[in-house]
Amino acid sequence: MENQRIVLVTGAKGGLGSFVTETFLAAGDLVIGTSKSVQASDFASPNFVAMPSDLTDAASTAKLVDSAIQRFQKIDVLVHVMGGFSGGKPIAETDDATWDRMMSLNLRSGFNILRAVIPHMREAGRGRIVAIASRAAAEPAPNIAAYAASKAGLVSLVRAAALENKDHRITVNAILPGTMNTDANRGFNPGADFSRWVPPETVAEVVAFLASDAAAEITGAAIPIYGKEA
Repeated sequence: MENQRIVLVTGAKGGLGSFVTETFLAAGDLVIGTSKSVQASDFASPNFVAMPSDLTDAASTAKLVDSAIQRFQKIDVLVHVMGGFSGGKPIAETDDATWDRMMSLNLRSGFNILRAVIPHMREAGRGRIVAIASRAAAEPAPNIAAYAASKAGLVSLVRAAALENKDHRITVNAILPGTMNTDANRGFNPGADFSRWVPPETVAEVVAFLASDAAAEITGAAIPIYGKEA
């Protein structure tokens, strides 16, 4: 256990999160997977540990991280995959509920988990953090302003965390995927050419690289993965 990496994956059972989780499990890491409804049976591996939590709530997030530290003494890697999408209307027609939901799911959750995990990584003098943002964070599209703004805020949060923690050998990076070829996205747009979308396993491979020793000098980056839609 002492030499085994402990990887915390938020949104572990989602369309991308499941690929991220499987990638780290295949590498022999112990993966703590979290979401509101995650269960141990979601992944058939003795190295998967389910810890349900609500990351939009600060107390629930703190409890998750405290429990992980008490059980495993460390968190080597944090992969923040959790997020959500609401949109479809221009700014003038966007209601408060949509705005608040996007800020809570995509930005507040990131703030809560970074605030809870970073002190433990600083104490250890090392760590890897990777957050999944979106192409929309850098290239907003019409009618998704709340989503794009929340993901842009997440990228800003990542860059600030990178600057604040580079003196403790903690790297903090974001990935900006284009439309990913997940079940949910196919359901939203069944007539699309899925071959042009980003394979989630490709994003998972980049996450794994950013969590590796080879990426020790990369921090504060926002890495685009746009696939054939670029």
